[in-house]
Amino acid sequence: MKFTVRHNVLWMVFILFFLTGCAAHNAQKVGPTTMMKAQEEILEDQLFDVGIQVFESEKISEEQAKEEHTSEEIRKAENHFIPYHMKNTLQQSGYWGAVRVLPTVAESIDVLIKGKILESNGEHLVLQIEVVDATGKRWFTKKYESESSLASYSGNRMGEKDAYQDIYNAISNDMATYRMNLPPDAAKKIRTVSKLKFAEDFAPSAFNGYLAKDKNIITVNRLPADDDPIMIRLLKIRERENMYVDTLNGYYEEYYSEMWASYENWRKLNYEEVKAIKKIKRDATMRKLAGVLLLAGAIALNSGQSNNTGALQASMILIGGQVIVQGFNISKEAEIHSAAIKELSESFGSEMRPIVMELEGNQYELTGSAEEQFKHWRELLQQIYFAETGLDPDVSSETGEEITSENAE
Repeated sequence: MKFTVRHNVLWMVFILFFLTGCAAHNAQKVGPTTMMKAQEEILEDQLFDVGIQVFESEKISEEQAKEEHTSEEIRKAENHFIPYHMKNTLQQSGYWGAVRVLPTVAESIDVLIKGKILESNGEHLVLQIEVVDATGKRWFTKKYESESSLASYSGNRMGEKDAYQDIYNAISNDMATYRMNLPPDAAKKIRTVSKLKFAEDFAPSAFNGYLAKDKNIITVNRLPADDDPIMIRLLKIRERENMYVDTLNGYYEEYYSEMWASYENWRKLNYEEVKAIKKIKRDATMRKLAGVLLLAGAIALNSGQSNNTGALQASMILIGGQVIVQGFNISKEAEIHSAAIKELSESFGSEMRPIVMELEGNQYELTGSAEEQFKHWRELLQQIYFAETGLDPDVSSETGEEITSENAE
């Protein structure tokens, strides 16, 4: 087989593409972004409460973790850290009411944020964000991507600004823009639906038929009377549920605060490690390619007719082999960097400690994961609801009025 310069160049381009290729997320690349802030105080009845569900991320194998320069443990920690920093950003914007991090899905919240970490390693952060309101209307689903620099790790302040603040600002701005473009009566509709969804979820028999659903969009079919005793009690139950979530957010805040310094240092060091690894891999790739091309040249010489090429051919093979070995040695050095990153991530595991709640003069210790604790707390609240109302879960409410064109708004 005859090798030409053209063949070698094409081969080199192919190998470079194969070895240096990276995952594409088709995300919006976020540059420097200033957070929009409300210029005047928004009336309370126009404010939406926001729930940020603890983020998700794909389970990663040890091999994937090594390739992505992270670990399963640190990704779990980020699933709590990032939502809490998002909460702080939204609160600073002034566009929202209560903003809470939620341990699980909560359908009866005015606006819900669901997030997924697609990439996070100190150099890049890629998030997938979905925002939906209580009526089922999806405000947007978008992927955001930002690349850090050494400057990103200076001047940061816990709770206010971190290395990827531009992404948080961009999400906050997109939400604020959507909110400002809603019709004037939208806030009342969304807040009414979220209240009725809570009532229907807590007492389905009592509030069956108050909401209607068409193609995943929820509308109000009936309204309870202003003095409906069941609804009044349920709103008090809702306050108690929020009390637990606020207590849980105190736990998240403590975890966030304890994690801040270590996480910032880890990301900065990881950024430097990733940059170093990329440089090492580039050098290794070029050395390997140089070796391959030298070997290819030796093979090409062997296919020629000259009888004086033997010594040159042997020399090229020797030099090419040495270059390849040196390239693989540098790759081994990259593996050492990856091992150091894995060691750094071991301190980021998180376990939920018991939470003690006081209710009706009694104390309850909630144990297990945050999801399990939240479920247990809801079960206690349901027991209190049935005890206060004296109603059986199957008893329906007799109060309520049909929605008309006048009171639908």
